Amino acid sequence: MPKRKSFRWSHSSRTKLHSCEPQLISLFDDVLNEIDCTIICGERGCNAQNEAFRTGHSKVEWPHSKHNVIGGSGVKSRAVDVAPCPIDWNDRDRFMHFAGIVRGISVGMGISVRWGGNWNGGDLEPQRFDDLMHFELK
Repeated sequence: MPKRKSFRWSHSSRTKLHSCEPQLISLFDDVLNEIDCTIICGERGCNAQNEAFRTGHSKVEWPHSKHNVIGGSGVKSRAVDVAPCPIDWNDRDRFMHFAGIVRGISVGMGISVRWGGNWNGGDLEPQRFDDLMHFELK
């Protein structure tokens, strides 16, 4: 049997991932054992959230995203944006395949997540807003 590649987080990805809730850290550490990926965004501050909204990368302004952290010590982002490597923003099928891997691992770990490519969790029908790299804790 061929040996599986060993993937590792870059410093940037690890830093962004560690701005998230421990369940997301555990989930995506396990995902990285299966497929190479990069963390695009964990926690987003006020300016970054409003910029994401202004540019159409988010449908909500500060503080209404699960990327936004408000509160005391120990509060972390409940959302993470992750892309499979190498990144091809136009390859919807690759993002769907990646989301299937994330979903399978999350179910096995007992972690309930929602994917931005299937907001309602039902049939994969066209949506008003696709956020194919977005995963959030339910």
